[in-house]
Amino acid sequence: MADGQLFKPEKDYTKEVDKQLPEAEELAKNNVQAALEKLSVLEKHTRQASDLASTSRLLVAIITISKDSGDWGLLNEQILLLSKKHGQLKQATTKMVQVAMSFIDEAPDAEKKLALIETLRTVTEGKIFVEVERARVTRILSDMKKEQGDLNAAADILCELQVETFGSMERREKTEFILEQVALCIEKGDWTQAGILSRKISTKFFARKPKKTQEQIEKDKKEREEKEKNRSMDDPPLEKEDDVTDLKLRYYEQQITLAKQEDKYLDACKHYRQVLDTESVEENPVQLHAVLQRVIYYILLAPHDNEQSDLLHRINSDTRNSLVPDEQQLLKTFTIPELMRWPIVSERFGAHLCSTDVFSAAASSSDQEDPKAHTRWQDLRKRVIEHNVRVIAKYYTRIQMHRLTQLLDLDEEETESYISQLVTAKTVYAKIDRPARVVSFAKTRDADEVLNEWSGSMKSLLGLLERIDHLITKEEMMARIQPVGDNAVKAH
Repeated sequence: MADGQLFKPEKDYTKEVDKQLPEAEELAKNNVQAALEKLSVLEKHTRQASDLASTSRLLVAIITISKDSGDWGLLNEQILLLSKKHGQLKQATTKMVQVAMSFIDEAPDAEKKLALIETLRTVTEGKIFVEVERARVTRILSDMKKEQGDLNAAADILCELQVETFGSMERREKTEFILEQVALCIEKGDWTQAGILSRKISTKFFARKPKKTQEQIEKDKKEREEKEKNRSMDDPPLEKEDDVTDLKLRYYEQQITLAKQEDKYLDACKHYRQVLDTESVEENPVQLHAVLQRVIYYILLAPHDNEQSDLLHRINSDTRNSLVPDEQQLLKTFTIPELMRWPIVSERFGAHLCSTDVFSAAASSSDQEDPKAHTRWQDLRKRVIEHNVRVIAKYYTRIQMHRLTQLLDLDEEETESYISQLVTAKTVYAKIDRPARVVSFAKTRDADEVLNEWSGSMKSLLGLLERIDHLITKEEMMARIQPVGDNAVKAH
């Protein structure tokens, strides 16, 4: 009995319980203590006889009588007392805790409500069979602390739960708990903890599922019913195939907030693309327009590397970009190897970009929605300049510094700074000769590389000569055959 296993009852106390429960409830109207003592004696017999159904009914009756008496201290005392009884049945304790949780909203004031919550947390601490109930009670306590304005306490209380290890909790509820934990950490400003907690959620849970036919739905329903019949009480509940779009959008909204906080523009772009791959967003023109814009904005803001370049061209090939023509035009300019003059880009797209909450040409101020909007505007300018440096490196091997500053619309100091950054990132190869005021983009090659190139060139040249020799020989043979053919025609 102590380990919570289900045994066949040694004796069925159903009739005794049916008889004594109404008597105890009637007695409780005049003498609560006597009613509780009467039920406690019967509870001991049912518990020792492993009569789960009767024990559960008695536990529920005892705490209900305590609550109805208006003495909330007595209720807390009875909950603690009953949970500590020797050999108490686990399922009976679970039922008692579940009923006691329903009393929380009936508490007359916050003090009694808090006392009941703490009692339930004490009873459920360290017990796997009531881990889900403990998590729900803890969430209620966290919400109370948040309403009182104590955000740190709310976050600490909720984040102590490791709900990802709870086998008896449904996956949707687990995800909701973790999302709530992340939301509290973000509100508190604990970005590191928020990032750690968010990694506990598997994005496979949000994967878009293909639409099923009516036959498949019926088949899956029958299979679920069969599994439910064969499932034992210790097995975790079967996962429901419900819509998780709301959780998906909440999750990626948090991930975008984290990415923007740490200026991880490529991650933000990927998260927006996941939001874009959501049926509700695709069917909503306003949301679709906004998400398409931000996918383009953040891929342009991301520093150039192989992954960014590949994603940039894939986004450029999306036919839905026609819904945002200005962003499509700006995206296209980044995909072609031509110079983009920042003053022209700023004049052409500046007003439109700054009308969104992503960019701001003005320095950050307290009345702005996003304090990093101006930083992103400066980062866009950097990406335009870096694009221009890569284009120049493609077409020039050597260039005078004053000419380079003209092409980049920068002064000499800024030009050196941007070239140095790109060289450090190994995006381009460059050397600056300050005395000669020349920038060289040609990579120096060792003797082996030069010899290999010469060898390859000679092999190609010899191949061409052989081809030419073959064509000349062919033409000579055709010229010798031609006169014979003409004479034969005349003779005929």
